[in-house]
Amino acid sequence: MSELVQPVTHRHGARITAITSGKGGVGKTFVAANLAAALARSGERVLVLDADLGLANLDVVLNLAARVTLHDVFTGRASLDEALQPAPGGFSVLLAGSGLVEYSRMTPEVRDKLMDIIAQVRPRFDHVLLDTGAGISDVVLFTVSLADEVLVVATPEPTSLTDAYATIKVLATSQAVRPVRLLVNQAQRAGEGRAVRAQLQQVVDRFVNTGLAEPLVLALLGEVPLDPSVRDAVQRRRLLMESLPGCPAAIALVAAAGKLLSP
Repeated sequence: MSELVQPVTHRHGARITAITSGKGGVGKTFVAANLAAALARSGERVLVLDADLGLANLDVVLNLAARVTLHDVFTGRASLDEALQPAPGGFSVLLAGSGLVEYSRMTPEVRDKLMDIIAQVRPRFDHVLLDTGAGISDVVLFTVSLADEVLVVATPEPTSLTDAYATIKVLATSQAVRPVRLLVNQAQRAGEGRAVRAQLQQVVDRFVNTGLAEPLVLALLGEVPLDPSVRDAVQRRRLLMESLPGCPAAIALVAAAGKLLSP
């Protein structure tokens, strides 16, 4: 990709964070939902937009019925107000449909409709989290280009780190540089997040930053420890922030949300 995609910049309205990952199964949607709940507890007006347009599962994580989705808004069958719905945890969600092959690639029509949705929700919230799909498809890359900053979720597993690096590399070389933060999920020991961040930064410095006019510096948003409470909450389809707010993983997510609020 030789042409740089410039980020959408605004002086007013919500701060938009794209939450993405190199591979599935690292807890990206779980992180997005619980960060939203933690931000809402701080008094923020928060929206989570399920931008995994074809393989959406935010509704499953939150135990919500996806009666009206982004697909309905895109096709004119429903208004944006009808699609916005409250979620447990005190934030709002805009759910996407699942199994819709027409959203497996980015078309000019989908591009325009996504930009229009972002323009409409930005003035209404303080923070918008875009829960993107995993990987480096054109749908994911365009969705990330609409954000002010990127949060990459990874686990310490080697395949996750390899895919996280690939994602960061493509973002850095195909889009204008913007803040990129890292959240390490399922950390097995204290300090593992810092070690993972240092490892990824070393590879970025060696193979990516040499070709950039402005070097990309990864900022560690936090590490979420491997915690049996997470599995319990996921299986019960409940937010960790509500079911077990005092567990180690929930405390780590609250700390990460606090950093997300800082410039």
